[in-house]
Amino acid sequence: MSEFKLPDIGEGIVECEVVKWLVSEGDEIHEDQPVVEVMTDKALVEITAPESGRITALHYAEGESARVHSALFSYQADGQQAAAESESAAPPEKPSAPAPAAEPAPAGEPVPRRVPASPAVRRLARELGVSLDQVAGSGKQGRVLKEDLYALPSSPSGEEFSRVEETAVGVETQSGLRAAMARHMREAVSIPHFHYGEEIDVTSLLALYGRLKASAEAVDQRLTLMALFMKSLSLALAEHPRVNAGYRPEGDEVHFHRHCHIGMAVDSPAGLIVPVVRHVEEQSLLSLAGEIARLTQVAREGRVSGEDLKGATITLSNIGALGGTYATPIITPPQVAIGAIGRVQRLPRFDAQGEVVSRAIMTVTWAGDHRVLDGGDMARFCQAWKGYLEAPESMLLHLG
Repeated sequence: MSEFKLPDIGEGIVECEVVKWLVSEGDEIHEDQPVVEVMTDKALVEITAPESGRITALHYAEGESARVHSALFSYQADGQQAAAESESAAPPEKPSAPAPAAEPAPAGEPVPRRVPASPAVRRLARELGVSLDQVAGSGKQGRVLKEDLYALPSSPSGEEFSRVEETAVGVETQSGLRAAMARHMREAVSIPHFHYGEEIDVTSLLALYGRLKASAEAVDQRLTLMALFMKSLSLALAEHPRVNAGYRPEGDEVHFHRHCHIGMAVDSPAGLIVPVVRHVEEQSLLSLAGEIARLTQVAREGRVSGEDLKGATITLSNIGALGGTYATPIITPPQVAIGAIGRVQRLPRFDAQGEVVSRAIMTVTWAGDHRVLDGGDMARFCQAWKGYLEAPESMLLHLG
């Protein structure tokens, strides 16, 4: 018999919520077959079978939290099953003398039980300082519900919660990605933010994009504007490496990154997910477009891998895709900068002859960590990026 222990997914994650079992006890499984979906702080992760065999036990119910390195399920591998059958077919051995009876366990030491409750209820219990072992659950099979916690006379906030719920339109206990976002924001609030806004004339960029898009489609590939934004961003960061850095407050150290890994904020049904496009400085526009499309799809489906969420050196958010014009983004530590792109608008502007013309104008707002960057650093970096976007042919001089 073997136990599959929940692996360390990284990023400081210590527990996952079991969302859906894809197998039942007694089912035959094969290597790499999806077995269970678990929700981490960042994404929905599909866990597969390590080898072929038969499921013998599922150790967590759907909705419960499983700790990293705890047994998630037990199974009997094909090799183990054959060995067990061979052993049962062998002639019986001569019975040996009976072993001495084990001493009974001392009285007064109850076997600890795992109280059935959802991760949200467990979190609420911790906030109220309540031990679930002392709560009589009113749910199925003794499952503890949030109502059971609110009803406790010992709960300091039970009465207050009840009054609020009587008048509330609805109550949501946050979990999964949104709870993780709340924790990240509490960490980010310690960063002294400053913001820098700029207008960028992307008329020439859109014209180039139209020509390149048609060429890409001719070879069955799809180009996106985000690929052009990222490629030009990597060029600007190469000129201003202080913006492509990480800050470690415990040692008051700034770490400069050799490569450009851009976090891409994606709005998903489960909340904000930020997959990472790696080595942007080395990729072609077509390879960037393909990776952006892949990460966007898996993020919106909630199936982005833990590896795809690691290592961003800077983040870019395209709030304009949802119709926004301006935003004041919040930095994700240890990064020191994040940019929010607004929607493109056709606006009147004066040309070199003083005539009013129609131009495609995009806004961008950058947030910087004032412990590492100042206004001059951000302005020079943003002007370099703006230069590549307003005169996109200038990128040709720097592409490898």
